[in-house]
Amino acid sequence: MSKAVEVCANSAQSAINGQKGGAVRVELCDNLAEGGTTPALSQIELTRKNLSIQVNVIIRPRGGDFLYNDLEFEMMKKDIHHCGQAKCDGVVFGILNADGSIDKMRNKELVDIARQYKMSVTFHRAFDRCADLFKSLEDIIGLGCDRILTSGGMKTAPEGKEILKKLIEQAGDRIVIMPGGGITEDNIADLAKATGLKEFHGSFRSEYRGEMKYISDVFDNIDEEYAILLSDPEKVKKAIENANKI
Repeated sequence: MSKAVEVCANSAQSAINGQKGGAVRVELCDNLAEGGTTPALSQIELTRKNLSIQVNVIIRPRGGDFLYNDLEFEMMKKDIHHCGQAKCDGVVFGILNADGSIDKMRNKELVDIARQYKMSVTFHRAFDRCADLFKSLEDIIGLGCDRILTSGGMKTAPEGKEILKKLIEQAGDRIVIMPGGGITEDNIADLAKATGLKEFHGSFRSEYRGEMKYISDVFDNIDEEYAILLSDPEKVKKAIENANKI
């Protein structure tokens, strides 16, 4: 069975590029520097309109931790309804308790909303901030989630490869463990070999310079002012090729 990639897309254009590169799915996010937050509805709708592959949307009202107040939780519920109405394929979220355990009550409420629209559910890297990954895995399976995006509790998936292997073994066929975090087209082959992964997740971005002719000499950081990072179809293709070499 070939190994599939989900592209973490920071815009509709990155999502389109991910599809061109051969991704089976995109996770649409905003603010990747903060770990990803819920994108604007216009981004969601136009991404869905322009893609034929699966579109999943992160449901995260802010950066920071994964302990949300009542107002933030209401926002998350409304955003899932918006995604369902926009015909997205899935949503991506995760809520923790203050002690680092899974907030089963609130997560279940979000899962139930997603299921109203027949959307899949991915529990995101809030999982990596859990106090006990292996107990939390069972809790998430009990919630009925379809997959977990994780770096194995480490800063990057390559660093967490031994834990990822154990999580994949414990999960079996009950849920997909999808490694993500620090994965590139250059390190995916080693990670695939070490873990036995079936899916993996990455942004695979390159810097693209815009078409501005005039460049102000007041703002001398040209890379920040006049370039953007977008998912690169060639990097996506290379990652898929390397993941499937083993």
